[in-house]
Amino acid sequence: MVARSLRSNRDFSVFWAVQALSEVGNAFSLVALPLLVLHTTGSAAQMGLLTAVAGATSLLTGLVGGSWADRFDRRRLLMLCDAARLVLYGAIPVCWALSPQIWLLYVVMALASVFEMLFKITYVTAVANLVDKEQIVAANGRLEATNAIAYIAGPALAGVVAGFFGPTAAVAINAGSFGVSLVGLVFVRLRPTARPVADRSETGSKAGRARNGLAGFRTGAAFLWHTPVLRALTVLLTVTTFLSLGMTDVFIYHLRHGLGQDERTVGYVLALAGLGTCVAAAATARLRRSWGFGRCWLGAFSLCSVSVLVLGGTGRVSVAAVTICLYSFGMALAGVCSMSLRQQVTPDHLLGRVTSAFWTIHGSLAPLGAALLTALVGRLGARGPLTAVAAVFLAVVVAAAFTPIRQRHPERTAVQPPRARPADAPSPREESHGDDTETRR
Repeated sequence: MVARSLRSNRDFSVFWAVQALSEVGNAFSLVALPLLVLHTTGSAAQMGLLTAVAGATSLLTGLVGGSWADRFDRRRLLMLCDAARLVLYGAIPVCWALSPQIWLLYVVMALASVFEMLFKITYVTAVANLVDKEQIVAANGRLEATNAIAYIAGPALAGVVAGFFGPTAAVAINAGSFGVSLVGLVFVRLRPTARPVADRSETGSKAGRARNGLAGFRTGAAFLWHTPVLRALTVLLTVTTFLSLGMTDVFIYHLRHGLGQDERTVGYVLALAGLGTCVAAAATARLRRSWGFGRCWLGAFSLCSVSVLVLGGTGRVSVAAVTICLYSFGMALAGVCSMSLRQQVTPDHLLGRVTSAFWTIHGSLAPLGAALLTALVGRLGARGPLTAVAAVFLAVVVAAAFTPIRQRHPERTAVQPPRARPADAPSPREESHGDDTETRR
């Protein structure tokens, strides 16, 4: 019944289709940009530094992006982000045709990551405005499944394109994908964002505009802190994201230099990683119904730990490909579960601020982690650093087993106390919906 409802939802169907096409282009850049840096500099540390710069500007955007997603037209924000990235990524092949300049990659990635973060935040809120709450897990599963299919075809095609025409050709395809998304969003309509009366009355005032930025970030952070399961997820994902942001760079460097593979093989292996993501996304709704949230999340990171450990010790490309696929499966399963849970327990008028606060906090150390991990792999090889990553992932699983994450249905007890929404609580009536017995920690 849910599947039929989603299929009959025209706006969701259009949104689903254009984002799938857009992700094919994003998958090209996943391979093309690291290869472009590697072709130009030959340095794993440069790859990690570029990722770190992009991550740092994403964090700064996260401080204000949630407020913008909650207070402005979400469809127009998505379109603005696509237009900006079309121009920015399009500048790379144009400049490279004249004279390769590594500094341009840093400028483009720094600016593009601003719009990337804003798009991601608004994308999450848009899903909640396209489908009903009980359909969120299924909708996210469909979006992630088709995105993952894009990451199967995209890296393989990018590797072929980069091998024959150079990495800049793959970057140009990525730029064009944002144009596809931009045109498609013209035909999508989102439901109006539900806001409390007090929130609506301040939206157009000077006081309301002043609440954007840090005030909105504090509101989102307060909601996370006062929701036990979201608090635990935020803390533990801060640790895992510190290590995982630079993993794609590590995979590419290990395949190219550790195992001596060419660009096409790199593309094929990352395509197999996309298959892992696809399978996880398609299976998440069913697995969560059967196993519950806790078993899915804990099992996902246990699988990631084992996969990274095996990857660091293997010298065979076939084994590396399988382990990268399993790692991607685990990351996708945990990611869809945690994103869907956050959408389910967060009021619509707060979803942008909560999402940006979540991503900003748990990604706060990620740029440093990406730079450090890639530097260590470049100096020491993959085995030692990846063994350490596996140990940390396992420690996260053990710690999570002592938190509300272990629950089968944490969304049923994730009710907010009044103090969790100090800037957005419009009336005692709305606040009275919380049950004190469900918020004990």
